[in-house]
Amino acid sequence: RGKLRGKVVYLNVFISFRILEEGKDGIPKHPYLYETDVEVSLVGGSCKSPVDKFWNGSSAVYILQKATHNEESNSMEESITDDAVYASEVLPKESPGALALSVGRAKQLISLYTMVQNPNITYLGISDLVVLPPLWARCDGSDPQHTCWIGAEPLKAGNKVTGLNIYMVSCAGPTADKTRFANLEELKMEHKIRHHSSVVTTKGFARYELIAAAAMEDTIAESGSNICVDVTWNGVEKVMETPPLISAATLNIALESGDPRSPVFHLYRELQFLLALAEGVKTGVTEWPEPSESESALKLVQEFLTDLKKKLDGDYIFGNKNETEKIKCDTAAVDSCIKSIFGERGDLDFTEQLWCKMKSKCVSSYQELIDCFTLVIKSLQRGEIQPWIHQGSSSFLSQLIQQSYHGKMEDVSLSDITPIQMLLEIGLEKMKKDYVSFFIGEPDTCSLPFQDYFISTSVGLQEQVHRAQKLHHVLEIMVSCTGLLQFRHENLFPLTQICMKYYKENPLNEKHVFQLPIRPALVKKFYQNDNPEVWKVEISSGHGQKEVKTTWQVSTNAPVEHGTSDNSGFLSDSTVNGSSEERLYFITMTQCSQVHFT
Repeated sequence: RGKLRGKVVYLNVFISFRILEEGKDGIPKHPYLYETDVEVSLVGGSCKSPVDKFWNGSSAVYILQKATHNEESNSMEESITDDAVYASEVLPKESPGALALSVGRAKQLISLYTMVQNPNITYLGISDLVVLPPLWARCDGSDPQHTCWIGAEPLKAGNKVTGLNIYMVSCAGPTADKTRFANLEELKMEHKIRHHSSVVTTKGFARYELIAAAAMEDTIAESGSNICVDVTWNGVEKVMETPPLISAATLNIALESGDPRSPVFHLYRELQFLLALAEGVKTGVTEWPEPSESESALKLVQEFLTDLKKKLDGDYIFGNKNETEKIKCDTAAVDSCIKSIFGERGDLDFTEQLWCKMKSKCVSSYQELIDCFTLVIKSLQRGEIQPWIHQGSSSFLSQLIQQSYHGKMEDVSLSDITPIQMLLEIGLEKMKKDYVSFFIGEPDTCSLPFQDYFISTSVGLQEQVHRAQKLHHVLEIMVSCTGLLQFRHENLFPLTQICMKYYKENPLNEKHVFQLPIRPALVKKFYQNDNPEVWKVEISSGHGQKEVKTTWQVSTNAPVEHGTSDNSGFLSDSTVNGSSEERLYFITMTQCSQVHFT
């Protein structure tokens, strides 16, 4: 009994004082060594929890796993002194990976944790009971149930612990043999017997990949892009059933820009040239593309200026607006805007057309850039051209053009980063107008969500370029949803708002998952004959803190990082009865039981 008391007190002091106290100003970056064989980490905040697939709690959690042995560390004695506690060694920052404890060792630690939290065990002499975060231990699946995680979560009434939820998570597979799948009625009966319940409720969850369902090639998956839908519903009738149309659905979109098959890939390449110029302005070093084998940018600019000189009789107007479709902010507007992505706008002014000439052949050297702008500036100084520019244009070249209208221009020194910045400015203005046009059609008809933020010129050039990158990412998302999922205005508009709001408050992040609530009927045709990536049923009984759940799940991806799957009796390839189209699934069961202290 004295030895047990020592172990319990040691664990209490270790996790409630050592880890919590040192982590009160933030989650500790390093795991801690408990005794000689257990590594303890406090996981929370922005760090993704390894148990979020089985547990939907939101608090920080202790993660216990087998220690990555440091041979030079001294073995800890079982004497429970403060010196021993604080001599526990912080493990190195880099760890070879997640190592699982034996199921027996994990159960022992959960038992000690339970005793630490039990206010009725007075002989331990723990005066100040602290409500600890939940504790989860990785297991090696060595028991017959193939247990991969064991968890304990305190049940609280105010600041008092009244009991614990104990979780047992088992995993097997992968298998393509659906005869190995559970029977729903048997799962419900097992839950009722275990928890002495007469009534249970069921809730279903299914996740389908829509990119694959829309017959996209593997290259988009390799890029890190993914579009999937999560569907939830009540009243599950059988395992692996297709969700009913009355379900709730959420579209999840994570999309990386730059897919060569995208209809806006030409814009992506244009943006990359813009980013190279921005980097040149920032660092003074610009990576120029290889010279074109066809006409040079300088020759295109010469021909462009010559053409303008011939049309100086006043009959020529840049961008015949009578030929530009008057677009309204309605369903037709979205279709028209998407179609306009495949070509240039019809209202390009002089600076925008100049940008198109110079980027189409990608000015191949700093000297060629200077030569191009020298031609333009001399033509303006001589009054050989009087180009039209958009009202409100703020680039340096636009200012020179406005000055030329009055026959007087300031001297320009095309040296250092000046020509690079001039090209960056006109390209940035052009691309911002492109994006606004794509999103809202005619700029005067309605406003883009958070438009002032994205097209603001009150911030520096680098920040303006960063915001243009954000707009491009949103555009890629809209085009993908339109092309792959046939979304129309009523679905694109709220998605645009969600994306714009995120990017007004956050930096560019092409790995972020944007979520849009939708009706299942909108995408059902893409998944109704497809197998889900994840299918789960949750069986529950009781209410409030007395609610207990049993969860049965299949997933195409392994639900745990540490290898605990049992392949005995399962097929190791993807064929069943001669079919090569069946998916391999991991089968996971999460069972909950309760321990009450009062």
